Amino acid sequence: MEEIRECLKTEIAKLFDVEILPEVTVAPEGQGADYATNVAMRLSGMLKAKGEGVSPREIAETIAKEVEASELGFSVEVAGPGFLNFIARDEYWKTKLAEMEADFEKNISCDEYSGKTVICEFSDPNPFKVLHVGHLYTSIVGDAISRLIEFAGGKVIRANFGGDVGLHVAKTLYALTAERSAESALTIEDIAKAYVKGTQLYEDDEAAKAEIVKLNKKIYEIAENNLHDSELAELYWRGREISYQYFEDFYKRVGVKFDKYYPESTVALRGLSEVKAQVGNVYEESNGAVVFPGEKYGLHTRVFVNAEGLPTYEAKDVGLLFTKWDDYHFDKSIVITGNDIIDYMKVVLKSVSLYAPELVERTKHITHGNVRLPGNEKMSSRKGNFIKAVEVLDDVEALVGRSIIAMGAIKYAFLKYKIGGNIEFDAKESVSTTGNSGVYLQYSAVRAKKILAGIKAGEADFSEWELDGNEKKLIAKLAQYGQILKDALSDFAPHKIANYLYETAQEFSRFYENVKVAGSEYESERAALVDAYYKTMEHGLGILGIEIPEEM
Repeated sequence: MEEIRECLKTEIAKLFDVEILPEVTVAPEGQGADYATNVAMRLSGMLKAKGEGVSPREIAETIAKEVEASELGFSVEVAGPGFLNFIARDEYWKTKLAEMEADFEKNISCDEYSGKTVICEFSDPNPFKVLHVGHLYTSIVGDAISRLIEFAGGKVIRANFGGDVGLHVAKTLYALTAERSAESALTIEDIAKAYVKGTQLYEDDEAAKAEIVKLNKKIYEIAENNLHDSELAELYWRGREISYQYFEDFYKRVGVKFDKYYPESTVALRGLSEVKAQVGNVYEESNGAVVFPGEKYGLHTRVFVNAEGLPTYEAKDVGLLFTKWDDYHFDKSIVITGNDIIDYMKVVLKSVSLYAPELVERTKHITHGNVRLPGNEKMSSRKGNFIKAVEVLDDVEALVGRSIIAMGAIKYAFLKYKIGGNIEFDAKESVSTTGNSGVYLQYSAVRAKKILAGIKAGEADFSEWELDGNEKKLIAKLAQYGQILKDALSDFAPHKIANYLYETAQEFSRFYENVKVAGSEYESERAALVDAYYKTMEHGLGILGIEIPEEM
């Protein structure tokens, strides 16, 4: 479509001295064409406005004659009042397949991020809490976006920001210190239960709340000064270590590797410093706290430093942004979070834009909805009613018996949806071998690999190959892959790749059912087509973080 669009743009400029970007679409099934455009009708209106009365049909016929004479490789027909239909000649499709076979990587290459450094921050679990299914989702999405940017030549730093200080830690340690000594055994499950209990005490018991507030300040001192001189300090560092090891074990299981962890304690002082330096200029003092008056900018006011003198989440995010810049001097910083902090991030970024606009200009905030199981209410780690990430992994693996297939099922089930809305995850549906699932795509790729394994090596000679409809449709679909990658990259939209792969797998299935490969007259040529399909699936699934198993 891009080639047709560019050819039309060039010919129209020569013929009518008009600059226009034609819209080209895939022609409807049964129309007898591959692509179509209504550009002649659009152009007729533009020329009429200039006082040149030419009918759409006449314009279409003039354009068709020039395009036919070009080296585009399509026959062009004029239909109705002025539609242009494009029918690719067999040689065009053979050339496309030959290009894919000669150098697949070059054929789909994109260098948009070549030489650029991108820091992609996602997952962001808090130490002293258990990972839930939302962390699983954002880990998968963030890794897919990172892989897309790496495909386009970018150097990606996968970053993880988490709250190792703050009220949630104080609530957890308050409950833990009431039950155990610094020497007693401690697991991540103990920590999760203590957080729920500490939260209940904070909400229901005023005396406990006052103690937790005091504890919160002590924890900041412990983290900032690296103190190990008390039972509280030892419990804090042990809980933090257990949390980060738990995170690492989880990420290894899902195939995600982070390059940099940013605990909040490591950026809090930087944020506090930046905010205090801008008091009176950007931020304001209010009842002993420091706030950003967001109402002036159509936003809402938020506290950046509380009355205790401690940085809030807002100030820590300010510190994180500046620390990222100090560490990497990034060309782009992508931050992936839930939809619930859209307004929060608008306030943080707006405040920083008033004194460090270049950092905000380089920052892209991507948000997503919640993940729910069928019939499940909204999850909350505070209430303890959340779905643990490892439970989802275990449940799906139990259905298929193999981790490589389970992970493919889960990743595809998340990535096939456009980022932004809520997702309902159905474990049984995710492992279906016939529907729109990762398992179906893995099976299709394995089938292609087996076909290739059963064919003797031979050099394809496309010159005498007579293409049938199924072969043309599959080549046409494969030829779209390079543009699909660019579109997905432009919009940070892995779902475009996922949906394309599913459609392509369906096209391959129709080809497989109707065209004989091994032992046929055109065995080598059709093997080249199957090989191009397998390479496309391998590459596309690879960007989604999905492996192709040897057997299904």
